[in-house]
Amino acid sequence: QVQLVESGGGLVEFGGSLRLSCVASENIFMFNSMAWYRQAPGQERELVARINLAGITNYAASMEDRFTIFRDGAKKAVYLQMNSLKSEDTAVYYCNANVLPKQYWGQGTQVTVSS
Repeated sequence: QVQLVESGGGLVEFGGSLRLSCVASENIFMFNSMAWYRQAPGQERELVARINLAGITNYAASMEDRFTIFRDGAKKAVYLQMNSLKSEDTAVYYCNANVLPKQYWGQGTQVTVSS
């Protein structure tokens, strides 16, 4: 069973930065893609950023100029660097790994941006 463990969330001021980490129990290159999603209270879970096996990344439009997803295969980790954080970025952030047809999720890490 694949396990994903997120860390790095917390309370940050408006305009600040955070880096989220997701460490997998398996070699991350066995996944078709890895991604970060987020879910704010009362909202549906939404895609933040994805990186595929070839290293190609894609982002939600509202985050493309502020967030960066990258990986370190040796550490079995994928990261989300978040800059210029806004109040609307407040959410639980989830790591996702995709090995079709299966998907795996981490437990989530809370990010709270104070105004």
